[in-house]
Amino acid sequence: MMKRKEFYETKKEVFFKNWVHKNYAVFNTLNRQIKIGFLSLAYFTCLGYHLTLAGNTTDSINTKIRLDEIEINARRGPAVYSEAGRTVTILSRAQIESLPVQSVQDLLRYAMSIDVRERGPLGVQADISVRGGSFDQVMVLLNGINISDPQTGHHTLNLPIDLASVERVEILNGPAARVYGPNAFSGAINFITNSGKWDEATVSISGGQNRLYNLGTTIAYGTGSLNSFLAVNKGGSDGYIDNTDFDVFNIYYHGQLNIDQQKLSFQSGYTEKTFGANAFYSARFPDQFENTRTFFNSISMESGGLVKIRPNLYWRRHHDRFELFRDMEGAESWYPGHNYHMTDVFGAGVNASIPWVLGTTSIGGEMRGESVWSNVLGLPMDEPVKAPGESDGYFTRHFSRNNFSIFVEHAWTIKALNISAGVLMNQNSQLGFGIDWFPGIDVSYWFTHNLKWMAAWNQALRLPTFTDLFYSGPTNVGNPDLKPEKASTIESGFRWRNNWLDIQQGGFYRIGENLIDWGRIPGEEIYTTSNINRIEAWGIEHASSISLSEAIPDQKIIKNISINYSYINQDKKADDGYESAYVLDHLKHKMNVGLVHGIGVNHVTLSWNAQYQEREGGFTSSSTGLYQSYQPFWRTDLRINWQPEVSSDYALHAYAEIANLFDKKYADLGELYQPGRWFRMGVRINFKL
Repeated sequence: MMKRKEFYETKKEVFFKNWVHKNYAVFNTLNRQIKIGFLSLAYFTCLGYHLTLAGNTTDSINTKIRLDEIEINARRGPAVYSEAGRTVTILSRAQIESLPVQSVQDLLRYAMSIDVRERGPLGVQADISVRGGSFDQVMVLLNGINISDPQTGHHTLNLPIDLASVERVEILNGPAARVYGPNAFSGAINFITNSGKWDEATVSISGGQNRLYNLGTTIAYGTGSLNSFLAVNKGGSDGYIDNTDFDVFNIYYHGQLNIDQQKLSFQSGYTEKTFGANAFYSARFPDQFENTRTFFNSISMESGGLVKIRPNLYWRRHHDRFELFRDMEGAESWYPGHNYHMTDVFGAGVNASIPWVLGTTSIGGEMRGESVWSNVLGLPMDEPVKAPGESDGYFTRHFSRNNFSIFVEHAWTIKALNISAGVLMNQNSQLGFGIDWFPGIDVSYWFTHNLKWMAAWNQALRLPTFTDLFYSGPTNVGNPDLKPEKASTIESGFRWRNNWLDIQQGGFYRIGENLIDWGRIPGEEIYTTSNINRIEAWGIEHASSISLSEAIPDQKIIKNISINYSYINQDKKADDGYESAYVLDHLKHKMNVGLVHGIGVNHVTLSWNAQYQEREGGFTSSSTGLYQSYQPFWRTDLRINWQPEVSSDYALHAYAEIANLFDKKYADLGELYQPGRWFRMGVRINFKL
């Protein structure tokens, strides 16, 4: 095994122009680990923060990454970044450590075309959307396994991991049904965790204002053919305003067993969150409270040899107790009691990739069953069932549905041209077992060694959640007759890059039909779910990064400058005054400006990020009854990192950060104003085992 110190050493870059997935590919010919400076750009598509884990190593755009061959999940079959015809953003471990973030939700806020709307501090509860879609239209995966929640997208980011477990994040912008299956409607986010191949342990502690704390430890260890990674963390805060306190606990295990040429992977995790949900669904009820518990297990395999076969099996159970009134003594007389939900998801799939003279053909399928037990969601049960883990909760309703899909995809490379085309066939029991087809094609072409063109056309499907179908409350009424959402998207873009400059420019156009929204018209107090017949959306996306340490080697202060910007416009044919809660409540303008620089002190760097947001839509004030539009705002975050020399036995990383440095008052979801200036600091120590 390569020693830790060797991992940080700077080696000579190796450049390749064309990449193929064959046994005689250059990687297999060399038969060794390769550090590739050119392809490292795949890990830094958006922000331009190019710090390594050690302060003394190069922090330029050519940061070395230990690779055999970078593969990204933009196709059904194996694909390296240079072949992709889609907009794929990868946030690396180095970026995670440099940014002023405390949660995966915080991290995603810095990615291009990603909208994060928090209902709790530090990501304890957050909605995530891509390219102006709703929070129900994004698929979230953990090491390639779909972990999305069928009850509601509000629970999709209930992951059993914290930032310390994340090795990188892959974001696929645009519809991904052909790649990941139904419900990858506007995009997909795949969290890749530590695989345990480095023998080390970490201990981290952080704290800040409002009695914020987070304690965590990880152990990565290999014994023979088994690599294991275990992570545990506990955190909490008293909250930044009344009823925003929270407690979070995560435990997660990821193992990889290598037997001959076969690789067996298994993961298991548990997360529990309790938090004050101030104005969760409506500012009329500021004393809301929620407790969620999530269990997740999966096992997958990848065969060796020329034909790659990758079967997987997974199970996810999610418990949710929602309290409209945290203090029952203050509850309204009409309040019947808390809401109790439990969802079960079972899934199994297989993917086979077969290379031959005309390219690589991938075929496979997936079966997924989704069920809910609740006292408000689903169809009435004959007898009530006790809610597990609850002293006085019972389930009185139940609903289940099954989904089956098969796919075929073919990819081939002709010199500088890469083409991938395929189709997904989907059948769902809720829809009467009718068959839907979702084709797509991606194309990329390298005009020169530095300039790449990409284009794609794809279709997607999104089934209504159990909340869309059945939830009724004091301000909401569900609709069991909802149709699934469908969309067709075309996109294109260019990318130019060299050793110090990376520029990406693109755009997309989407036509959505039967989009599901919670909304109301003037004069009504109740939000209802309905299908909006047609919404046209288009947008432009730009990302650029300049590594001044490479462009001007003589200057040592300014490391990197980055800018990313997205503009989205959505046009809906609707009645005047229609108030949309989600579909039309999107970010119109979003800009991130990042700067990483030194201060003349060894091992110390400063990372700045200024973010501008201008959101369409608004909310009706609970105090005045008047409609208010969201106001645009700038928010600035700062982190100071100290990373001294890496020894052969341990590595130290200390930081201090200020979120919302200029104490900007803003709201991005209803009337819930987000935290003001928040000071935090922490330290992490890596020990060699």
